[in-house]
Amino acid sequence: MSQGVVRSIRELVVLVEFDEDLPEINEVLVADNRGHSQLIVDSLPSGSTALCLNVTGESSLQKGQAVTRTGKGLEIPVGEELIGRVVDSLGRPIDGFEVPKVTDHRPVFKLPSKDKKFETRKPEILETGIKVIDFFTPFVKGRKIGIIGGAGVGKTVLTMELIHNIAASGSGLSLFAGIGERIREGHELYETLKGRDLLKNTVMIFGQMDQNPVIRSLVGLSAATVSEYFRDEKSKDILFFADNMYRYVQAKNEVSTILEQVPSEGGYQPTMFSDVKMLQDRLSSNDLGSITAVQTIYVPADDLSDPAVQMIQHELDSTIVLSRQVAEQGIRPAVDLARTSSSLLSPDIVGDRHYVLSVQVQAILQKYQSLKGIVAIIGENELSAEDRAEYAKAKKLVQFFSQHFYVAEDQSAYKGESFSREETLKGIEEIII
Repeated sequence: MSQGVVRSIRELVVLVEFDEDLPEINEVLVADNRGHSQLIVDSLPSGSTALCLNVTGESSLQKGQAVTRTGKGLEIPVGEELIGRVVDSLGRPIDGFEVPKVTDHRPVFKLPSKDKKFETRKPEILETGIKVIDFFTPFVKGRKIGIIGGAGVGKTVLTMELIHNIAASGSGLSLFAGIGERIREGHELYETLKGRDLLKNTVMIFGQMDQNPVIRSLVGLSAATVSEYFRDEKSKDILFFADNMYRYVQAKNEVSTILEQVPSEGGYQPTMFSDVKMLQDRLSSNDLGSITAVQTIYVPADDLSDPAVQMIQHELDSTIVLSRQVAEQGIRPAVDLARTSSSLLSPDIVGDRHYVLSVQVQAILQKYQSLKGIVAIIGENELSAEDRAEYAKAKKLVQFFSQHFYVAEDQSAYKGESFSREETLKGIEEIII
């Protein structure tokens, strides 16, 4: 393959000049330095130069060094050897064990597959054991659920509980993508899964907040590549957990900044739409297997109208909104019942009984929201008998959807709880009927 020469280096941005035979976009170039740095071609600004990103941030890269084309894009190792392991977005182990003996590799950058279509089949509900999710945002195989909330309201804990409850059932393979989150949270998740013997059905891919933005921006794509492999080659149903999708957008924005691209709305990268869409479209299902995605979305300054939050939310079938006000009341999970919604809450999917109950509960909760301001002024006893009864039902419902988690047993004095969908529906009927 042809060679180029490093002409300039600015942080992670490397300009490589070629005399002929320019590389392709997203092709990997290998530098002739101590670490054999991998450079990803981001753009071709002129007829002889390639603007590249230094993937690992290797500091031994210098101006004037030779760079060789590989003729292929960035690849990640895939295979059953990754099950039970923790690797970074390049497939390198970060769990302290030896490198997985993997022979198969797949490209990280690719378009969503169009050659295998997902058969039309009856929606399959996966019970999570968490009342508020099973009732308001039914967990349907092959669909996407988002857990939205600000810092410290319980997004990661709720995700860990979902992994615990669903992985414990042994259905399919769980894949966890840790995108730009705290190292402590990744360690806690690993120890939780290890302690409950759930690593045997889990692959974990991390690019945490201490790593450079290029590595962090690749985590979601690498995790999607591994998921596609197990779906298409092993015919497995995948439970894809991403924590945190906002950090994916943030990492892409940081890369855009170092590339000196002009920002768009809200200060985000001009490619935000395509960045989000490209990843979300790959989390799809076909006739070989399904990918069911659960994604946490950090809300900066608790502002749900943030452009990045809105962009991600448009790709989801269900959204669970966690509220700081609810958390301050000591209710866990701190779900804002009035703002949580799902397009899957229909009679065709959940059945008539569940659907009718959901309509009744939403009506009661809306009445509750309108009465809260009045109660704060005149007190509950001054309400009419009918309003007082509705208000009391709403308060019981709010408490009913509170639940103790298995993954929080070590931090609390309460044993974890799990409820079937039938138990949840029956409990709601006892309150409102």
